[in-house]
Amino acid sequence: MNLFSCLNLGINLNSIALDNQEIIRQIKLYASILEIQGESSFKIRSYHNAIYNIDKLEQSVSELSLAELEKLPGIGKAIAAKIHDAQVNGIFRQLKEAQETVPPGIIDMLEIDGLGAKKISILWQELGIEDTDQLLQACENDQIAQVKGFGAKTQENIKQVLLFKLANSDKFRYADAEKLSLQLEEYFREFHLPEPNSLCGQMRRRTELIDRIEWLIASNDPDAVYQLLDSCDFLQKDEQKTGLFAWRGHFKASRLRVEFRICRPEQFASELFILSASSEHLRYKHENQTLLQIAHQENFSSEEAIYQKLNLPYIIPEWREGHREFEMAQTIPSDQLVHLQDIQGILHAHSTYSDGKHSLETMALACKELGYSYLGISDHSKSAFYANGLQEHRVRAQHQEIDALNEKLAPFKIFKGIESDILADGSLDYEPDVLKSFDFVIASIHSGLKMNEEKATQRIIKAVENPFTTILGHVSGRILLRREAYPLDYPKIIDACAANGVSIEINASPWRLDLDWRWVYEAQEKGIIISINPDAHETEGIQDVYYGVQVARKGGLKRQSTLNTLDSRDIAQYFLQKKP
Repeated sequence: MNLFSCLNLGINLNSIALDNQEIIRQIKLYASILEIQGESSFKIRSYHNAIYNIDKLEQSVSELSLAELEKLPGIGKAIAAKIHDAQVNGIFRQLKEAQETVPPGIIDMLEIDGLGAKKISILWQELGIEDTDQLLQACENDQIAQVKGFGAKTQENIKQVLLFKLANSDKFRYADAEKLSLQLEEYFREFHLPEPNSLCGQMRRRTELIDRIEWLIASNDPDAVYQLLDSCDFLQKDEQKTGLFAWRGHFKASRLRVEFRICRPEQFASELFILSASSEHLRYKHENQTLLQIAHQENFSSEEAIYQKLNLPYIIPEWREGHREFEMAQTIPSDQLVHLQDIQGILHAHSTYSDGKHSLETMALACKELGYSYLGISDHSKSAFYANGLQEHRVRAQHQEIDALNEKLAPFKIFKGIESDILADGSLDYEPDVLKSFDFVIASIHSGLKMNEEKATQRIIKAVENPFTTILGHVSGRILLRREAYPLDYPKIIDACAANGVSIEINASPWRLDLDWRWVYEAQEKGIIISINPDAHETEGIQDVYYGVQVARKGGLKRQSTLNTLDSRDIAQYFLQKKP
């Protein structure tokens, strides 16, 4: 459950230490409600200025007194008082009162991409739309297109966003679900859940989206297991869906479902295999028998024994998706898969030069402290004005700072990179004389996302064919659970990258995980080098490379096909050879 949902439901967050991002969300929500109510643009702008300044702070506002808050740039006494109130009471009084002036569904509508507070206000006042269900119905009745300032195209965009959100309403990002599964692990260790037991299902396969956490427990005493689960203070049992051998419910602080299956100890390996594989994998047929049929025939001693029964190679849990896994098993020994400890340096990170939270030096020191030997900084290019993209004179200033820091931090190395916007016609931001000043260039699309497959594919291929492009960034443009990927002809893009020696990024941000794992193996087979990049906008984000490694392994990526397994000397040579 996000903070907006908590506030909308009136949940008291007094016991939560609100970090800067949560404070930002409260202020942003308050400003949006004021805008819906027709408050002056001057007042709204003051709140957005405060948000900008808080986002740039390296210190947590929870550590500051009221007097110290008042001295922060762009804050002032009124906003400082609201921040202090939120830290004490979980939500500041004015926001709580403001929420009572608008229907709860209006706040949910604020999360719809492309539908800002002003437009929501118009729909509420003119059509009486108060929630997303009414909004979708109005789109289907062609009512939105008739409202001044909207039109058929806007109506269709809103409709597609709503349908996308509806289709994913019960899903969670892997990173969020993993945090909850670790909470379960800790509880089970403390209260001695019977062994063997194991996480299974989507979590064990490390799928990018999760609709439930599943756990298998071997025990001859199901009642004792049920008592342990019933006593868990952060789980809510669903009495109607719980049966003799399956306890079902959800996390109290979240709508994420949980399901605990209980089996006899001798059944554990067979049941674990069945519960850890997709239906497509279980339907795989060999010698006129499916894997599911074999697993049901006897109590196997291990998952490996099930595959051995059919003379098949062992398939690791991450691969059991019904997607080329037996082909992968023939060509990729599992000990050749990339591991987190194989990553030697970080590429794709942002600093305060563009929209990052921390300075260049702070980002470099954080990488160094985590054991990495280099950082490839890649702030936004000038066309990304919304992200404080770098004009040419700021590029030169950053390069001068990098030179100074490289002397100071040696042997740690900072490489001069840029995340260059792929413009509407497929060209890169900056003229060639600027592009050649970088050690590497990540080419990414950030605007003009409403494209058909032909347009999107040709736009990317043109960027890939630019001799200055080193890495293709977050290729599909998706934001998991928020924004659908634009359609692409992946084989054509992969062929273009292979022909031009361009690496493809696995963007490790838990919101992206893009390149999708389903295309990693094909890219690797074409000889493409994959770069696992955190797209970090603060020091904490550097560690998101972990999620990128999960995607890489699921897609079958070998360490020798991974760009940033190279040490600083070898990757410097790689960049040099790639430059025109």
